[in-house]
Amino acid sequence: MNVDGAGHQHIQTLELRQLKVVSALGRGAKGVVFLVQTESSGGNLLALKAILKAKIEKSKASDHNSDGSEYRRVCFEQEVLQCFQHPLFPKLRGILSTEKIIGYAIDYCPGRDLNSLRKKQTEKMFSDDIIRFYGAEMVLALEYLHSLGIVYRDLKPENIMIQENGHLMLVDFDLSTKLSPKTPEIRVRRVKPATKPEPVKRKRFGPFVRFCNSGISPEESVHPEDLEVNSVSGDSDSDSASKSNSFVGTEEYVAPEIILGNGHDFSVDWWCLGIVLYEMLYGATPFRGENRKETFYRVLTKKPELVGEPTQLRDLIGKLLEKDPMQRITAEEIKGHDFFRGVDWDLIMQIPRPPFIPDGPAVEDTKGNNEIDVEAFVQDIFKVGNNEKVDADRELKNNKNNEGVPNNGMWVEGLNQPAAQTEDFLIF
Repeated sequence: MNVDGAGHQHIQTLELRQLKVVSALGRGAKGVVFLVQTESSGGNLLALKAILKAKIEKSKASDHNSDGSEYRRVCFEQEVLQCFQHPLFPKLRGILSTEKIIGYAIDYCPGRDLNSLRKKQTEKMFSDDIIRFYGAEMVLALEYLHSLGIVYRDLKPENIMIQENGHLMLVDFDLSTKLSPKTPEIRVRRVKPATKPEPVKRKRFGPFVRFCNSGISPEESVHPEDLEVNSVSGDSDSDSASKSNSFVGTEEYVAPEIILGNGHDFSVDWWCLGIVLYEMLYGATPFRGENRKETFYRVLTKKPELVGEPTQLRDLIGKLLEKDPMQRITAEEIKGHDFFRGVDWDLIMQIPRPPFIPDGPAVEDTKGNNEIDVEAFVQDIFKVGNNEKVDADRELKNNKNNEGVPNNGMWVEGLNQPAAQTEDFLIF
């Protein structure tokens, strides 16, 4: 990626013939993600998201009132990726377009996603210390997104990847949107505002990272002063920003205001954070029902069951899962909550040893695999003219390509868990 004199980024145009397709990593509602290796630049590993053009065109043709939103979301995601300058977000490494597919490549994360890591645990749950570390990085990531005027709307473990250095990376922004900010105002909502400890500058890491101690260096933080995106207040509230009325998200993580259709703003991301923290603590989401209707009913009417003795983490989750967005805890209150006491927010990204360090991929073992035809693979997954996706398991049997990408990783002392085989093919 080059930058011209005006500061504009030139994104590399990729060609399939210049990429070595190592494996199929997963699939989503719109595309398939492949692990690819470039021929140039030392053979970098990238995650290539390939989307079938015919599927987008079919979606538009089947709805005479369609405004091309599917295609616009693809374009919007690429534009969002171009503006990121932060170690918790991917960089757009290239775009691809053929007669059959469109796609783009971003940084590859060998640690897979947070959901896969949670399932490796003996009880499929994380300790409070691990939740504190990953939770703090999620807060920083969402705060950065909001500072760009972007509401994520799809925070879930499957979209939270683990980089080679062990730090998190948020991916998949096709459900995100840009909100137009108004003049920042202070939201008046509580008779007794939440207390916040006095900020203390520390020269060393807080007690929550005592277990982090290795020589692996994370990426250095890059500040977003020069981004060509209109910035907004990081504490964007209902009173200070416009709202979106789109109905988007993953049903178990959808905020009440999205279901009600009364408009939503940045606070939906803090609701999603509460769901993710709950799932990390209990191994399941709090409002899941037998079907979508029951799930939405629970989201609107039920309180989360915070089983166990009162703790700072449970208190934070309860405040994040406040159904009224005007009463929901804000970004500054989250960072000042007792659960994050001792966290030096300026030093989190400098921690050299996060809880889990994944093994690097060993692509040399894939030379014997049959070459993957990306276009044919995506076409077979998304059958045009058939509303059903083909069975991914059948595709896996024909393409055993993840065998050369080990993912056992390394745990710090006190976190050693029985090694579990990560799913070869993720449905996200």
